[in-house]
Amino acid sequence: MARPAIVQGEGQIGFYWSAAGRPVTLAELVRTDDEPERLLPTHLEALDDALIIAAGRFGELLGGGRRPTGPERSGLADLHRAVDRSIHEYAVAAEELGTPIETRAGQIVGTAALVSVLAREPIGLLGPAPLDGTLDPPSAGVVGGFGELATVAPDRPWLGGRWTVRTVDGRRLPATLSMLLFDSSGVYKDAALDEHRALLRATAEAAASPEADPLGAACAIDWLLYDWLRAHQDGPDSAAIELKGGAADAELVVRAAAASIRARALFDPGLLRLAAAVHPWPSPAG
Repeated sequence: MARPAIVQGEGQIGFYWSAAGRPVTLAELVRTDDEPERLLPTHLEALDDALIIAAGRFGELLGGGRRPTGPERSGLADLHRAVDRSIHEYAVAAEELGTPIETRAGQIVGTAALVSVLAREPIGLLGPAPLDGTLDPPSAGVVGGFGELATVAPDRPWLGGRWTVRTVDGRRLPATLSMLLFDSSGVYKDAALDEHRALLRATAEAAASPEADPLGAACAIDWLLYDWLRAHQDGPDSAAIELKGGAADAELVVRAAAASIRARALFDPGLLRLAAAVHPWPSPAG
């Protein structure tokens, strides 16, 4: 009997699994395959390859070098959906098998989650960051104050929060984890990382609550995960993620990315649909 195979042609966005001549999800495969533990590493390598292809095709758009044309907008939409589906399939399969999330898995999924955010932003598919519209505008020059991880609403934990700077004159300015870790003095970096981990984990868990607003939860997780990933990029011009916290951080990234995708699938029912064929890339020239 033929083994399941990855379908990932050069003119395709993303990839999918095929078994007995039909598309199938990774979760379906691990339930029936004789060697399911071999499928997850293969899935991750295919996702890594898909990200390299995406960077080659859409690097200028993902990096914000220019805005997409009409055909490129469709390509970015297909890209984020293919990436999100692949992340979700991996997370579900790993949970079903009880497979520990290793550091490399978290780094690949983290890079994929970052690409998803960067693909959605230029086509208007990202919602507001937590506390948008409630913070003071930043001013030029050095600002004195202290970093504070502010939450939106303690009674609605799925809305998450974000880093702010509380200035000595009482203003509350927007900040990022990267700003605190690399561009500020007097910051207890390990404590900031621990705070961010805790809030990202709590927000992702709260998103599963029946009371949670899926859109609000998705926006909150996306921002906190994006902020975390930006602070863990391999370099300023690289989307590759380096997780120095090892397997624990890798598991956090995978769980948070999957939580965002599940929340978005509630108001975007086609997000996780397994297409029978993967669409061709648009022409780079538009």
